[in-house]
Amino acid sequence: MGLVRRRSGWAGTQDQNSAIHRIMREALLPEPLRGWDSTEIGKHTGLSKTGIHHQMAKLKDCGLVSTKVEGKWHRHILRGGSMSAAAGLVKSEATAVLKMRLKAASQLIEHSETRMVTEVEEDPISFHIRISELGPSGDGFDSITALVSDFGLAGGSPRSGGKLAREVLEELSANHHPTTILALSEKLSESRGRVGTIVDRMRSAGFVERVPMVSRLPQDIFSGLVRQLDARGEGWLMTRGGLGRLEESVSSAMIAAAGKGELTIEAVTDILSSVPIQDQRVLLNTLGGRMPYGVRVTGSDGNAVSQRVSRQADRALRRILTVSERLDESLSE
Repeated sequence: MGLVRRRSGWAGTQDQNSAIHRIMREALLPEPLRGWDSTEIGKHTGLSKTGIHHQMAKLKDCGLVSTKVEGKWHRHILRGGSMSAAAGLVKSEATAVLKMRLKAASQLIEHSETRMVTEVEEDPISFHIRISELGPSGDGFDSITALVSDFGLAGGSPRSGGKLAREVLEELSANHHPTTILALSEKLSESRGRVGTIVDRMRSAGFVERVPMVSRLPQDIFSGLVRQLDARGEGWLMTRGGLGRLEESVSSAMIAAAGKGELTIEAVTDILSSVPIQDQRVLLNTLGGRMPYGVRVTGSDGNAVSQRVSRQADRALRRILTVSERLDESLSE
């Protein structure tokens, strides 16, 4: 649920001994409705009041814990009296808030008949999204900049990254074809690294996906052929260069056009029109190139993108609920 900040190399018992684990294990899980104050939690866990306050703030923000104020005492309980009940409440609230915020985000995305023509490959990136209710207006943030910051697309410093995150999302939402990170960085006059980091956050949140730019294959194959022909000659192209793997009519036409100086990007496109995309990708690899990839939003319109994000969020929330139910079962034994 994003409550534990793991350091690289941490695992197992080191995570389990963190402050938040100790509060849950020693206090809230054994007696969820006791009404714990900081002093009692400190006695059971050995944590300082400052440390307890920091962890309880996180537990309240995510919706697992509620607090009742009695005079100067703040008494904390696990909502619903069990981990599964608390997780169920979190799931319901998060789903409702996400639906509301996605409705606003979907209005940014232009409908496109061509955006999703290319099939996406597996995009191996972990799902991570921040779900936040609407906050106070102002602070120089308009509604869209605040929205991308609330989703976590601007990173840990939304004031410095919110504007760029908004610009990247608006640009991708208006594009009807995939675009490269380099093209985005040049258009927005930002470094490739900063744009790439924001795009990765958007991929992780389900708004953006990486897709092969099939339309660029003829251009890159042409560049590779010309470069390798000058450096290594026709013999290398037919053997290690990969042309020999294609049908003879295709390889012969390519070599003939190159020998006459008539090889162009358009000619490569025509000659390879009957060659499967996968074989064209292999040819590009053997010529020393790599399949170009671009990024696009994950649907033809705002509704499709919202449904994609909602499905991923629902899968994560259901997993949290399942683990919570198993934890309650284990505690009852």
